[in-house]
Amino acid sequence: MPMNFRIRHREEPEINLIPFIDVLLVVLIFVMMTTTYSKVTELKINLPVANAQPTKPRLKEIVVVVSADGRYAVDSHPIEGRSVDLLAAALTASAGTHRDSVIVVTADASATHQSVINVMDAARRAGLSQLTFATQSQTEGGAGPSSGAANQP
Repeated sequence: MPMNFRIRHREEPEINLIPFIDVLLVVLIFVMMTTTYSKVTELKINLPVANAQPTKPRLKEIVVVVSADGRYAVDSHPIEGRSVDLLAAALTASAGTHRDSVIVVTADASATHQSVINVMDAARRAGLSQLTFATQSQTEGGAGPSSGAANQP
């Protein structure tokens, strides 16, 4: 009986990365689809609370942020200074040819009444008559903004 002394070559184990990459891509797609994105502004504000139903989206919105210390930002662009003329110029530039634009005033709950009136005056000077105010809902515990519509004469 002859003995078989052949040397067996062991195969090196291979790590197949393709299934691992497939799983990572599925996880990445899942994370991208479930992530919520929020609007980030340059000014830190606390919205006042109101019980209003959210309004329908509009074609052109100009968001004016009023901070607690009276600073303004139009469509996430801070306004240098606090004059009504500068604010009106920024609103006119932001509206462009859209004279039916809606101004959404997002004022801090502790912002002065005069700061909000300045936004209304600047909107009038810019020829924009539709105005609404952003608030947060009491029932949602401040989870999301809503707005109540108001027309400016």
